[in-house]
Amino acid sequence: MLKNHFKIALRNLLRNKLRTTIHILGLSLGISIVFLIFNVIWHAYSFDTFHPDRDRIFRINTVTQWDMGESYPSSGTNGPLGEVIDSEISFIETKGRIYTLWEVLTLVPEGNRVLGRSNEVTFADPGFFQIFPRKWLAGNPVTALDKPLSAVITRSNLEKYFPRVQPLDALGKELVWIDADTIRAQVTGVVEDYTENSDFIFKDFISFATIQTEEQKEWYGLHHWGNVNSSSQLFVRLEKGSGKNELEASLASVVAKNFEEEEQASTTFLAEPLAEMHFGETYSGTSVSKVFLNGLVYIGLIILVLATLNFVNLETAMAIGRSKEVGIRKTLGGRRWELVYQFLVETYLLVLSAGLIGLALAEVIRNLFSSYLPSGFAVEYLHGSNLVFYALFPLILTVLSGIYPALILSSYQPIRAIKGEKVLSTGFSLGVFLRKNLTVLQFSSSIAFIILVLVLQAQLRYVSSQPLGFEKDAVLYAQLPFMSDPDQMIRVQQLMNQESGVSGASLSGSLVSSNSLWTSDAWIPVDTTEKQIFTQVMNVDSAFVGVNGIPLLAGKNAGNREDEILVNENFLKEAGYADAASALNQTIRFGREERKIVGVIGNFHSRSLREEIRPLLLTYNPKYFQTISVKLQPGQNLAQAKLALESRYKEVYPYESEEFHFLDEAIGEFYEEDLRIKNVLTAATFLAILISAMGLFGLSSYTIAQRTKEISIRKVLGASVLQVLALISKEYVILVLVSFALAIYPAYYFIKDWLEGFAYRMDMPYWLFGMAGIGVLSLCLLIVGLHSYQAAQTNPAKVLKDE
Repeated sequence: MLKNHFKIALRNLLRNKLRTTIHILGLSLGISIVFLIFNVIWHAYSFDTFHPDRDRIFRINTVTQWDMGESYPSSGTNGPLGEVIDSEISFIETKGRIYTLWEVLTLVPEGNRVLGRSNEVTFADPGFFQIFPRKWLAGNPVTALDKPLSAVITRSNLEKYFPRVQPLDALGKELVWIDADTIRAQVTGVVEDYTENSDFIFKDFISFATIQTEEQKEWYGLHHWGNVNSSSQLFVRLEKGSGKNELEASLASVVAKNFEEEEQASTTFLAEPLAEMHFGETYSGTSVSKVFLNGLVYIGLIILVLATLNFVNLETAMAIGRSKEVGIRKTLGGRRWELVYQFLVETYLLVLSAGLIGLALAEVIRNLFSSYLPSGFAVEYLHGSNLVFYALFPLILTVLSGIYPALILSSYQPIRAIKGEKVLSTGFSLGVFLRKNLTVLQFSSSIAFIILVLVLQAQLRYVSSQPLGFEKDAVLYAQLPFMSDPDQMIRVQQLMNQESGVSGASLSGSLVSSNSLWTSDAWIPVDTTEKQIFTQVMNVDSAFVGVNGIPLLAGKNAGNREDEILVNENFLKEAGYADAASALNQTIRFGREERKIVGVIGNFHSRSLREEIRPLLLTYNPKYFQTISVKLQPGQNLAQAKLALESRYKEVYPYESEEFHFLDEAIGEFYEEDLRIKNVLTAATFLAILISAMGLFGLSSYTIAQRTKEISIRKVLGASVLQVLALISKEYVILVLVSFALAIYPAYYFIKDWLEGFAYRMDMPYWLFGMAGIGVLSLCLLIVGLHSYQAAQTNPAKVLKDE
């Protein structure tokens, strides 16, 4: 019986090739998107799921609230909390501390080898390996990180540092890491690398006890309760029966006990479950936004629903064409459930064929959008989760998409069906009602997608066209080694200035515009008191203003003096100065020292256009310079200039692998996430339109074919081709107008919310809403018009010859 069902189903599919092609193409697109998104979601939630007792592990985060109403969340904590948390909170079973290091230069004294810089080095205490245990190849897990200047390394780094050396033989060997200071440590343990997905990227673990003096604690920012450092990470494992709410309540008590009254109102500790860490701040910048993941889920579901609606819509419309088949089957004794089963088998074959094509399409889409997918993501087709997907998803989709058409087909009365009656009633028709509403839903989705893409594109074009207040073209930059010798920094700056085609070079703590933010308080003398203002601070040299083309409005450019500062126009407004001239030579208090305002610069966007321009002061502290920026003269060959600058850089820092980058590209990265969303939505829009258009093509070809006699009679009675086209198209125009009305609000809601994230944004472009509606209406009329024109051109005599 089952074999016969499949045979009949296959014959029915091959008999109507247009219907089969539309179904398979639509469903395969939907399945490919859902399959790929399923794997992306599975990959995102697979990080650090292998740790024992993971549901009891938390990372402590800090939220600092400023007087200006701004809050700054951080995955780090202050140092003192890590020292006392287990004694202050009784239900903490184990604590683990790490202090992540950035761009650490690694050396192997044995052979005097320099291995370059790494972000995979961290200080760690013994508790860290108790919370996150590993397989130990050598060393004692309990004591390996007890003493200062001891280190644990992973197998992969053992092979890099000491090739062909066994783990046990590596114990006692010396390694050197150069950070703010030189750290010489002995290897006391070797552990296996993680093979599972993990955000813990570290391969070198230096004992936390190495940070032992008060001077070292102050340098690493671990000395004071009020100092929050994102590098200082604190993990805890709770006793069974304790949870997040209990931990956060106890942390609030720790704040009340150890912070000053004014600090209590501004500091909050939060418990972040280990399962959420991949969606927050990670150590390699590979975190995934849950908003982005949820957006992918919604897009995938919408695409699949559109494909499913196509199936239901077209099958319902074509059901009456198979009424005689149903009548004969019922006359010969076929029961309704057998007919339902037969039609579901037919649907299953369609879904199965679409699924096979969908898997191939998924790989194509993955390659096309590889830059938008998580780092290290790959589809494991034989993974257990995918095997379950292959088994269950086609069955679920078969039932969801096929059950209603199957019920409609199996419900026809044998006598009416065999007689070939086309209309079962002259009143309300559920099938017609459903088809119209499903079509409306399809077009509503397409219109909403188009509106979103058009507005995103317009806003991104708007922010890219806004004046930034500085010159971003022909400026290159490179990062300097952390805590580089000031003499070396001056030397590299001099070499850059000696290059032909260079108009200037500047040293600074950060780029003229970046995600970096240093804020502080400044005190302005007002009569016999002082006015406190919250200001942004940038650490720059005297060449910074000229190299970046920032306009100097009054005064002079600051010399390389720590007691001289420049301020921007917003600083003047916040401080209460009447004009730039009145601020010159005024003395303010900043950083516990008095500083003199020697110049006023124009406002410029030091961060993205999502934020307002803050009050800003430029100060000079060469010890903390981290960036060199170089302005090229007009007409230079940028590629050759870049190579020349990197060659000069190597003369001073021969062991560094840093390259020069273009400032305008760095600024473009501010909106990389928005651009990614826009491109994903563009692809989704294309698929939504394609699926909807295919569905409309099949539906209109069938429904217009059913009206061929009506069209012929109207032509015989004198109707012109244009009148026929208008008559048939009128119904679809109404459907598109209803779709447009339904699409406006959800599109407006999401766009309004997204635009509010920009301090500088365009007005709501309502005209783009109209463009989207007109575009979909034009496409609809084109598809329907082609079929209508073909039907209207048919000779009425051929159609009516049997009447």
